[in-house]
Amino acid sequence: MAVGLATTTLANNWLNMLRAVAFVAPPATYIKLHTADPGAAGATAASVVTTRQLATFSAAASGAIALSNAPAFTMTATETITHISVWDAVTVGNLLWTAALTTAKAVVNTDTLTFSTVGVSLTPLAA
Repeated sequence: MAVGLATTTLANNWLNMLRAVAFVAPPATYIKLHTADPGAAGATAASVVTTRQLATFSAAASGAIALSNAPAFTMTATETITHISVWDAVTVGNLLWTAALTTAKAVVNTDTLTFSTVGVSLTPLAA
């Protein structure tokens, strides 16, 4: 299973900051839907709905960030969404991370799938 931080485009860049190598933050982040594990490149099992939706995040606290908006997808087919990938551009761009949904969501044409929570946390944290 390849769910997690993208090695070359996010994890290594964050770690290289410890070597004083500058990291340019993505100008925005976008969610893409998947019907199974997106794989290490975020290209596997894409939903029929291919348009990425903008995701904005609140300020980090306690080593975690959470959504500050509610990205919504209008579904155009019957499928079950099980995973997401997060990108730095609305098309093409760089994969940042992938995640499995807590609960798979079965959808049909014209349903609206809205995300109220998506987050990333870094652990363990020193207390």
